[in-house]
Amino acid sequence: MESTIQREATLEEAKELGLREDEFEMIKGILGRTPNFTETSVYGVMWSEHCSYKNSIYWLKQLPKDGPHMLVKAGEENAGLVDLGDGIGCVFKIESHNHPSAIEPYQGAATGVGGINRDIFTMGARPIAQLNSLRFGNINNDRTKWLVKGVTKGIGDYGNSFGIPIVGGEVFFDDSYNTNPLVNAFSAGIIDTKKVISATASGPGNPVYIVGSATGKDGIAGAAFASKDITEDSMDDLPAVQVGDPFQEKLLLEATMELAETDAVVGMQDMGAAGITCSSCEMSAAGNVGMDIWLDKVPTRQKNMLPFEILLSESQERMLVVVKKGKEKIVKDIFDKWDLHAEEIGVVTEGGRVRYFEGDTLVGDVPAESLVLGGGAPQYEREYKEPAYYKEYQQFNIDDVQQPDDLKEVAQHLLSHPNIASKRWVYEQYDSMVGTKTMTTNRPADAGIVNIKGTDRALAMTVDCNSRYVHADPHKGTAIAVSEAARNIVCSGGNPSAITNCLNFGNPYNPESYWQFVGAIKGMSEACIKFQTPVTGGNVSFYNQTVTEGKEEPVFPTPTIGMIGLVDDKKKTMSLDFKHKGDLIFIIGKNVEDIGSSEYLYSYHGIKKSPAPYFNIEEEYNMQQSIKNLIQGGLINAAHDCADGGLFITLTEMAMPNELGFDIITDAEIREDAFLFGEAAGRVVVTVNEDNEDEFIEFMMKQNNVKYTLLGHVTQGKMVVDDEHYGFVQEAKEIYNNALGKLLDA
Repeated sequence: MESTIQREATLEEAKELGLREDEFEMIKGILGRTPNFTETSVYGVMWSEHCSYKNSIYWLKQLPKDGPHMLVKAGEENAGLVDLGDGIGCVFKIESHNHPSAIEPYQGAATGVGGINRDIFTMGARPIAQLNSLRFGNINNDRTKWLVKGVTKGIGDYGNSFGIPIVGGEVFFDDSYNTNPLVNAFSAGIIDTKKVISATASGPGNPVYIVGSATGKDGIAGAAFASKDITEDSMDDLPAVQVGDPFQEKLLLEATMELAETDAVVGMQDMGAAGITCSSCEMSAAGNVGMDIWLDKVPTRQKNMLPFEILLSESQERMLVVVKKGKEKIVKDIFDKWDLHAEEIGVVTEGGRVRYFEGDTLVGDVPAESLVLGGGAPQYEREYKEPAYYKEYQQFNIDDVQQPDDLKEVAQHLLSHPNIASKRWVYEQYDSMVGTKTMTTNRPADAGIVNIKGTDRALAMTVDCNSRYVHADPHKGTAIAVSEAARNIVCSGGNPSAITNCLNFGNPYNPESYWQFVGAIKGMSEACIKFQTPVTGGNVSFYNQTVTEGKEEPVFPTPTIGMIGLVDDKKKTMSLDFKHKGDLIFIIGKNVEDIGSSEYLYSYHGIKKSPAPYFNIEEEYNMQQSIKNLIQGGLINAAHDCADGGLFITLTEMAMPNELGFDIITDAEIREDAFLFGEAAGRVVVTVNEDNEDEFIEFMMKQNNVKYTLLGHVTQGKMVVDDEHYGFVQEAKEIYNNALGKLLDA
């Protein structure tokens, strides 16, 4: 039946919907005719960068996907699934909500949290913990303060109301994010591996239901909006920002958990980007079937919504469910109990075509396979070239930087810098205790630790990326990000298991931006293979930049790494805090004279052009194996990785929880500023009880060329470096804890 209410789309309309001229011609070839407006809208959103990954899939396919714990690999379902043993699995994923947060920070961030949690429980897993990675511009700008406050309140309000604890994360400030902040949300859930719900449709004749909230005009074409540059006119796209309701999502979670206990579900998918369009097409393509969908049966919040508006709406708290024929009442009763919509809007068909009707009128008829990632959606290999700045950064020479006379002043500067100082102002907006599973609230560790009730195990998780390193050297910087994530898991007593990634980059049509992306993929692959942490999936977010007067200004390339690990014995988790006066302080790993891309060089000296810091993946791996064995053997009582701000900041962060100090001696062969504030990768500070010193040294002497150095000992509360008094821990704690709040409230 041909459409009687819509004419053929024009090329101009296709371009407005994000399609290129050659892509519009491809669609004509696929359909054998010119698409109507609704069909063009469907292709526009499904072939957008956000949904199709058309400029990244070639490289994403080269990431390692196999590992010892994998149950569901990247691209197979809504999220990755890792085996935790005894029939328990962990479902986890990270995604971006950058563009919405740039124009409406509260709802943009809140709906990012809602969306990532739905990806988890749509598979039948109950979310147990969240993390987030946030990037903002210059903290002295009023707009940055507005964004920080809106984003953190959005995350806090939604997460707290939904009832899932936020157990960690990171916040970073740089001018490159002035217009385009990054909001990356991570969620993890626990599942009975025998009860995984697939996102695949099957069984012609099975009914198709939409469940959850009603459909409105919020979020229409949000995926296409996320595939465009942020410009001065982006506020005009405000209707593309979704509006979330965490209380509805909580009801939807409980209804879904109840549904997962039945045998009524064939397949289910969250309605995130591209709404009904995406879930109907992807589920159909996955099962090599089709669907007939009646849009007039979709519960709507506004009257007289047009077919394309219903199809492209990204209203939150909705899912598409394929139900076993004859089991409709089970589904209906569950959702009635939780006071949620559960409306039959379609049926699974044979033949692979998805047809959309309004009453008796056919308004769209498309082959599902032609729309999806890995199917008929276009795939491009973009040109890339090394930017001129890369070689310029390599020319940096530490000898050209004069060491300051007063290193105490440097220490004070770093303690109060927003990239180093406590993010307490942010995390106080979040509830880390809800759910009673968090194990690191009062026992700080390098990773968030969540109890797996009823077992001896716990789950460790972290998000990591120093985007300054990645900008300086995408390959090395991304390998460092994976390695730091693994280091944080290991320092907390866990074994790294797998990663999810959120790849935030500039315009893929810019060869220099694309060079950064390709380098990051190569660095990630190298490190993931080394640490046996396969990539389970994630998100690519291009077009993170500002276009002002025709000039592109991309953000720092930011491949955020979300990693989980398993703590086999939760009695052997490791915290980072100094425990006792007199404990010996050792640094495990190689000390080198390096200040490249450090916060010290960048913000204290104002030198922006330098290479990524020292990194050797073999040394890193061997060091981490030693830390694992030290923890298992009970030979250390604290461990903290050496990262942003260098050794001095690491020591101070270990000192503050119990207000114990340190007395250390630096290496006479390395510049003191580099020793204290350089950020060379692959180092961990540990403390050893004096009674264990001989056993500790005997153990370290047997390690595979792993360097270790005695720095000094834990003191009552003074911070001493080379017999110089750097102040008291209590004073440092005051500066560190309150610096960010003062800057935001200024």
